[in-house]
Order: sequence, then C-alpha cells, then structure tokens
Amino acid sequence: MMDATTLILAGNRLALARLLTQVENDSPAGRAALAELFPHTGKAHLIGVTGAPGTGKSSLVNQLALHYRKTENKKVAIIAVDPSSPFTGGAVLGDRVRMRDLSGDDGVFIRSMASRGSVGGIAQTTAAFAQVFDAAGFEIVIIETVGAGQSEVDIARLAHTTLVVEAPGLGDDIQAIKAGILEIADVLVINKADRPGVEHTERALRSTLALAHPTPRVYRHHGQAMTVMVPAGAKNLPALEQDPSAAQSDMAIWIPPINKTVATEGKGIAEVAESIAKHAAHLHVTGDWASRDRARLRSELEASLQAALMSRFFENIQESKYNEMVEQVVGRTLSPHEAARKLLNGNSTQENV
Repeated sequence: MMDATTLILAGNRLALARLLTQVENDSPAGRAALAELFPHTGKAHLIGVTGAPGTGKSSLVNQLALHYRKTENKKVAIIAVDPSSPFTGGAVLGDRVRMRDLSGDDGVFIRSMASRGSVGGIAQTTAAFAQVFDAAGFEIVIIETVGAGQSEVDIARLAHTTLVVEAPGLGDDIQAIKAGILEIADVLVINKADRPGVEHTERALRSTLALAHPTPRVYRHHGQAMTVMVPAGAKNLPALEQDPSAAQSDMAIWIPPINKTVATEGKGIAEVAESIAKHAAHLHVTGDWASRDRARLRSELEASLQAALMSRFFENIQESKYNEMVEQVVGRTLSPHEAARKLLNGNSTQENV
C-alpha cells in the first residue's frame, strides 16, 4: 500500500485533503510529510490576489482558474484565506460557495482556511499549503487573501506575482493607495469596470504609478555601475529572452500593468492572464524569480526558528518565574525589553531584577 507522500505525488485528492488538514493542525504526521515533499517543490507559479473587501476578488479568482483550465489546461489550486472571528476563532469559509463553476473539475482543488488571527490575512500554514499543492503537481497556486488593509503586504513575501484588485465606487478614489498596498502590486486589476467612475480610478492609478516608478535604478555589471530607467514590463523582454546576458546590463524595471475586468461576465480575464504570464517571464529573465524564492524561503525559515525558539524557551522556564516577570512589567517596575533580556539571561527571579 502506498504511503501518503507517494499518494500526494501521484495526485490523489483524498490523500491531499487529509494532508492539508494535518498541516493546518500542525500535527507530527503533517510536519513529516512536508519534509518529505519539500524536495519536490519549486515548480508552481504562486499568484497572490488581494485588495479591499467588495472588489470582487473571489469572482476574479474563479474566472482566472476557469481560464487556466480551459485555455491552458493547467492544474490550478486555490487557497482562500478567510478572516477568523476574534472571539470564537471560527470563519465562514464561503469561497467554495462563490466558486461553484469550478466544482467537479479534477484539475482544480479549492481549500478554504481561516486566518486564525494572523496579521495581514496570511495564516502561518498558507506557505505550507502552497508547498503541498506544488509537490502534488499543481502548476498554478492562487492565494486569495483577506481584504484587511495595509497589512496585506504579507502576500508579497509569499507569491511570485501579486494582483491588487480595485473597483470603482467604493467610497474612496483609490483604496490601495490609502491602505499602502499599491507598492506590492505586480499587476493591477480594476474589477467591476462596467460601473461609473472606472475612468477616474484608472487615471488615479496611472498617475500614482507615474510618480512611483520612473526612478533611476543602479545595477553593477562587470564592476561598473549602470543606471537604468526602463519602463516595464514587457517592452524589452523579447530582446532579453534572445540574449539573457543582456539582463545583467539592461535589466527591465517592471511597472504594473492596469487591466480592467468584469469578472462576473468573464470580461478582461484573458488580458489579466497575459499580464501574469509576462510578469513570470520578466521574473525568469531578470533572475527575480530565484530572488523571490530565496526571500520567501528565508522568511519561512526565520518564522520556524522563532516558533521553535519560543517553544523551547517556555519548556525551560518555570511558569511561576515567568508570571513573576510579567507582573513586574504590568507594575511598570521593569520594561518589556529589560524583562526579555533578563529572561533570556536566566535572571528572572525577583532578587536579580
């Protein structure tokens, strides 16, 4: 009988669902399976979709997945992160209801998960979920995050390509600018483009991009500093693809394209997919794909280290001594910084303070 790892690599959906539950519960079996699957990862294109509530992110994700299935026949996994209740810890997990068009397709796997209070809407296990889907052979992994505001920049640490979704008529000209998440966008999408005010939204986005991106960037090539001001994206990618070495001296600067969609009608979806493909090509040509992978894995390593060190710390300290230190912080006789230093030095008793 095949073990769980072999079943996952073979694309067994039942084994995949069970493993995702084990990973979300942080069980020993889930951690062991992740370790075995990790050498088989690194192939999937991770696409983050974020934006303010009400912009139609789920409808856009639904249509993107349909496009990848029908047009490119790629296997698509969707991780939908829903906000958790701060009181009960529960979540609605309603994305499966909004993505009925994808039901019954073995090439699509939708997994909803609660953010469990994680800042920025990215639960700690989201990266692990993405690795499982990657190992299981899904070529596209779409991560739809909680539309929570400026802490949404967390998605940029995980995804290769980040879509920021806007919509006209939400009571603010540009929600992303106010929330501080425009800077993380690789592709900007104005959804619900059939609404009044779409031209104003597009004009505001373009003026903001014009202010943000025509900045000289200095690269070093063969020891020489070179200043590059290349408007993006795809304009000089063909030349770079023909001569990859040119990427070292004439590296393109990616300026997020702006796509208009009406996701409920499937309008503009092909153009969004084309922008995503161009961004992926840009990442590969310039070497940013590997750089983003490195940064993401380093971030995961540091998060795991922090969790392990905290766990080890509490295993090696008496609860009474820790509570005593907490009381001194609450009583304002010791600052949190000094308390942490003394705890790490093992000087947590009253007489050493």
